[in-house]
Amino acid sequence: MTMTGARRAKRIVRGVVGVMAIAALWQVFAGSALFPAALSPDLPAIGRALRVALVDGTLVHHAAYTLGRVLLALTMAAVLTIPLGIWMARSARVEGFLLPLVSSMMPIPSLALVPLFILWFGLGNVTAVLAVFYAATFPLLYNVWTGVRSIDPILIRSARSMGSTRRQLFWKVILPGALPYVITGIRQSFGRAWISVIGAELLSGTEWGLGRLIFDSREYLKTDVLIVALLAIGGIGVAFETIVFRSIDTRTVVRWGMISEDRK
Repeated sequence: MTMTGARRAKRIVRGVVGVMAIAALWQVFAGSALFPAALSPDLPAIGRALRVALVDGTLVHHAAYTLGRVLLALTMAAVLTIPLGIWMARSARVEGFLLPLVSSMMPIPSLALVPLFILWFGLGNVTAVLAVFYAATFPLLYNVWTGVRSIDPILIRSARSMGSTRRQLFWKVILPGALPYVITGIRQSFGRAWISVIGAELLSGTEWGLGRLIFDSREYLKTDVLIVALLAIGGIGVAFETIVFRSIDTRTVVRWGMISEDRK
């Protein structure tokens, strides 16, 4: 087994051990009689609810709608904020104009805007996506802005002195130099998008989504289904971190030697 394969195997084992430890703690909590069984279902009850939700397709359907909203909003945020963040970092005038505006808007919770979006666009998917888009915008914008500003000016001057065009300067110096911050911003925006989408799906009256499933489960006292929905959110997060974000890291900043994976 190669060293990379050994590290991957160790990471998987540690993850499995962590999950098993949490499951054991939950089982102890469920059996403590601190709450009624309906409010703290044990692992077999959660397993049965998961099996039913998977077999009838309910969980997959809800998860697909929620993931679609998150990915659409995150794509919209990336299309807007990556060029805007670069522009802010490269222009003092743009930064002076936009930074106070961004600083004043970022603390406003996205869910606080849902009633306003409902008045403008009505109930449904558009309102939910806009709320998630608002939540995902600012972490990515700040990280892109910080990443471009952190590039050593000597690198930019050196590229210009060697006759680099603006396009070459962007693709060969600015984007690679800021990429670790961009990836971090996408990770943070992805997390904030999930925080926002659950509440947005309830407030905007969507028929499908994990947020709707969670709140319907609460109304009908289906705690096992509620926990299954939470596990689905966590599972999607782990899948994206393992398959998508770590793959991007490996193919870019790790390959370029900008960060190291030599950790035990």
